Amino acid sequence: MRNIWTICRRELYSYFVSPVAWVLLTIFAFLSGVFTYIITASFVRFSLEGQMSGQASTVNVNEQVIAPLFSNIAVVGLFLIPLISMRLFAEEKRQGTIELLATSPVRDLEVVIGKWLSAVIMYAALLAVLLIDFSFLFMYGRPDWRPVATGLFGILIQGACLLSLGTFISTLTRNQIVAGAIGFALSLVLWILNWTTSFGNSDTVQVLNYLSIVSHMDGFSRGVIDTKDLIYYLSMIFIGLFLTARSLETSRWKA
Repeated sequence: MRNIWTICRRELYSYFVSPVAWVLLTIFAFLSGVFTYIITASFVRFSLEGQMSGQASTVNVNEQVIAPLFSNIAVVGLFLIPLISMRLFAEEKRQGTIELLATSPVRDLEVVIGKWLSAVIMYAALLAVLLIDFSFLFMYGRPDWRPVATGLFGILIQGACLLSLGTFISTLTRNQIVAGAIGFALSLVLWILNWTTSFGNSDTVQVLNYLSIVSHMDGFSRGVIDTKDLIYYLSMIFIGLFLTARSLETSRWKA
């Protein structure tokens, strides 16, 4: 555990001493602020129209503001997550330090978990910006806090899932751009798998829909933590970290 935390701190330090963390934080803060303003403004307009027509009872902050906001934030994460994970091992290969890392007395699993954990913490720092946006919603509205809490948890574990796969991809190349592009492509494929439901309801379609990372986020945004959704995300995280460890083990033998 000590080695994991040491590697994690080293990676976090490298994020924040470079422009990477600050650029990502700025982009995320800007986009989340824009989405919050647009969705909230639409909600206010809808609620005023509802009051004028006598249908104000249909207004719901969680369904009309919180849930759409989480959907948009997940899309933003789809673009930013590959930028977080692409450097984890590709940078080590480019600088020639991967051989030193592979021959060090630290176990492969500790290296993998330490680097992945630093990426998850970096992503969590981005999501923390949302607390500012949500503070205004709680200040001027009465949203239910449970869908907000479960939605944040869902977005975080969804990001952790994609980061584990991005970590594995980062071990396959020394070029960060290539790692980022492949990571984005894989994330996009997992994102659009649920689109196959428009082609029917066969067993194959159901399997593809289950493999989509989007299908397992609906419950979290409604305030429900379903066991099957947790199992899916944790299984994907395990697969990503397992593949990363095996790839790093191969590098160790080559070194």
